[in-house]
Amino acid sequence: MPDKVLDFRSDTVTRPTPAMRAAMAAAEVGDDVFDEDPSVHALQRRIAELLGKEAAVLVPSGSMSNQIGVRIHCQPGDEIICDSGCHIYNYEQGAYAQLSQLTTRTVDGPGGVMQLAQLTGLIRGDNEHLVRTRLVCLENTHNRGAGRIQPIDVVESICNWAHANRLATHLDGARLFNSVVASGIAADRWARHFDTVSVCFSKGLGAPVGSALVGPKELMQKARRVRKLFGGGMRQAGVLAAAALYALDHHIDRLANDHANAQRLADAVRHADGLQLATDTVDTNIVIFRIEPSQGTPEEFCSRLKDRGLLMLAIGPQQVRAVTHLDVSEADTIRAAEILTEVAGATPRTKVKAAAGMKYA
Repeated sequence: MPDKVLDFRSDTVTRPTPAMRAAMAAAEVGDDVFDEDPSVHALQRRIAELLGKEAAVLVPSGSMSNQIGVRIHCQPGDEIICDSGCHIYNYEQGAYAQLSQLTTRTVDGPGGVMQLAQLTGLIRGDNEHLVRTRLVCLENTHNRGAGRIQPIDVVESICNWAHANRLATHLDGARLFNSVVASGIAADRWARHFDTVSVCFSKGLGAPVGSALVGPKELMQKARRVRKLFGGGMRQAGVLAAAALYALDHHIDRLANDHANAQRLADAVRHADGLQLATDTVDTNIVIFRIEPSQGTPEEFCSRLKDRGLLMLAIGPQQVRAVTHLDVSEADTIRAAEILTEVAGATPRTKVKAAAGMKYA
């Protein structure tokens, strides 16, 4: 194993920068369960304002934020409509069922993008034999969709349809700020169509811990109760809030660097034998690619990468994921592209170049 390991498994692997650590050390703190932590108050006001909502609640994780979100909209026996590839459905242990006695009705949205036409007729009738359709959930950016940005017109049409049919709406916006930077569409415009929005501070923004749920003040009061029920009440959480505040001040615009680095990786995949991008385009900081059976299993392929000092993540049959983030530089990404093509058994036609728009000849 080389001395330096390049970790592209996830943007959750980032470590606090020295300046972020200093902000954490200097944070004013109090008991947040007693609602007395000034740094938490400041963060909650800030993220609510950024997303154009009345209030916010700081929670330990994105999964908890999502699960609080679905809980406050639904009662036992209710049904959620969501994309079959979304995080809530695939990566949270079916917590909507375990914790809140809810069920899901999934839709296969191409690349994670559900279309309004797919939802027509899915609302259950008022019948004692049926579950009650109550909530529509979207994910932006879409993790399994290779960081896909939901088209804003699709978001608007689905949310308008949901509200016209008296359904609530929730956005899993774990990587919402990646959408903001890549699309140029402000966070509050993305959020305005949803009753509640979950955002993560511990992914591309680089904070060590924390997410927030935002929405109307009355719902956020309910969310605090559910947070306590789920074990998410924290005491001197201002240390974590200070890291998130620092990230909001300093790490949003730089997400563009991660997106440029993802393009470098994607270009390497396009020109490597035995590899194929899972999506035609890469919108943000996630690159998912398929490997041909001749390359072995995804786990075997990732093991060969690891031997060369490059970490990527096997995520399914013949699929590997790479995620760029603030802890991998342009030079790191160029080296990762070289390792990737070498391990795949391909030699680039020309040497990988440093320019953001680099192409192979």
